[in-house]
Amino acid sequence: MTLKSPKLMEARRAAGILESALRGHTGDLTLADASARSGLPLRDAESGLHLLVSEYRGHLKATTEGELLFRFPHGFTKPWQTRTRLERALGAVLRGAAGVARFLVRAWIAIVLIAYVVIFLGILIAQMFARSNSDSREGGGFSGSFVGYLLFRVVFDAIFWTFHPFSPFVWTAGSSWSSSQDHRGAFGQRRRKDETPFYEKVNRFFFGPTPAPRDPLEHEKLILAEIRAQRGRIGLADVMRVTGLPRDQADPLMARLMLDYDGTVDVSEEGGLVYRFEAIRRTAADAWSPAPAPVWGRREELPPLTGNSGGVNALIVALNGFNLVMSLYALGAHLTIDNLGLLAGGVPMSELPGTGTAVALGVVPLVFSLALFALPLGRALLRPLKRRRVARQNARRAVLRAILSRVGARGRAPITEAELSRAWQDAAGEAPSSEEITREVAALGGDVDLEAGEGIRYRFPELETEAKALEAEREAASEEEARPGKVIFSSDV
Repeated sequence: MTLKSPKLMEARRAAGILESALRGHTGDLTLADASARSGLPLRDAESGLHLLVSEYRGHLKATTEGELLFRFPHGFTKPWQTRTRLERALGAVLRGAAGVARFLVRAWIAIVLIAYVVIFLGILIAQMFARSNSDSREGGGFSGSFVGYLLFRVVFDAIFWTFHPFSPFVWTAGSSWSSSQDHRGAFGQRRRKDETPFYEKVNRFFFGPTPAPRDPLEHEKLILAEIRAQRGRIGLADVMRVTGLPRDQADPLMARLMLDYDGTVDVSEEGGLVYRFEAIRRTAADAWSPAPAPVWGRREELPPLTGNSGGVNALIVALNGFNLVMSLYALGAHLTIDNLGLLAGGVPMSELPGTGTAVALGVVPLVFSLALFALPLGRALLRPLKRRRVARQNARRAVLRAILSRVGARGRAPITEAELSRAWQDAAGEAPSSEEITREVAALGGDVDLEAGEGIRYRFPELETEAKALEAEREAASEEEARPGKVIFSSDV
């Protein structure tokens, strides 16, 4: 099979990725250093580095081994450039406009929610004062507007105690009162402020917490770090150990990485595969790169349903519930736009025409409120499925740990089904079925050991021969492969 070389990434895009990955770096770095830290292929890292050297006035050094060392004395800044006041003002205006646009996109649910609350409160207040004036002329009391007054006070108090400067809702849900040498407030203790915007809390209530962005090159970076820590020689077991990928995904990934990072594959006499990446070892650093932590050290956790405190959730429920009740009232009272104009003109509620459907104040907020309540309810119903998925992910990692630890430490010793089941149960909290264990063993290339004693025992011949071949290759690997060579020319001299 012929492998086609992938297309070269645009130099400007590669430079942007490198600028982010190398920010804060000081000192020299090789092409391999930049590639490993950014996750970019060597060819893309090279084009991006040369563009950055030109743009940020970096320096180049050449070594006796033909290696280039890159240095950025000013970092990724341009202190030699000066901006006029007009340019700075224009940039501030553009940044402000972009910020407003982002806010409107992210906060539209909270804006609509609060807008309807304000509109309905205005209607209640107008109705309350109109009825109060009518009762005063007729010699009656305030009893006729008691319900409207009660609703007004409940919502007004909720909003007031949420947004005023001393509101308990502006503090984090789990903010602990801790003793401190910095005595602030009563009893020499201080509270930690939750600076999450209210519109973000509204979004979290209905859609759940926003997941942290994942690096699209995360697996590549972990594998490159493992390559450098293991003397440029790794196997599929190393890839699975640091990424958690199943074997059928790790194998094609390594085929692609061989093209991206000038790798080769060797086969031992016993059939063990070893992936060699000598070029990626070159480094200008004095210390060797540490090996990344195994994937089973990063336990997956089920995110919270909302991520808000109970008080904030109760407030959002109250606001949305208020809109729901008022939308039903608007439908029953036929509060159309025309009738709303008559009400504002002083026509009593009892004399409004009983015709027309209140769309803006009835149908729209009713559908909006019901949909918003349905979203967290639906996520709560699906939560057991997500919890089971997370548990299975952690269980798979625990089984991987049990297998790889045995293969690496004890050579050809088989592992029992009971050991794998115990590892699964410790991680997932429930015992696996025999089919689940068989599926995981097959995915890792395991076979049943027919020569073993009682009970089902598994062997992993491919991983065993791979571990043996890797040990021999790493012992024979020369440390000179990682040396960039002696500097014979430097542009900063």
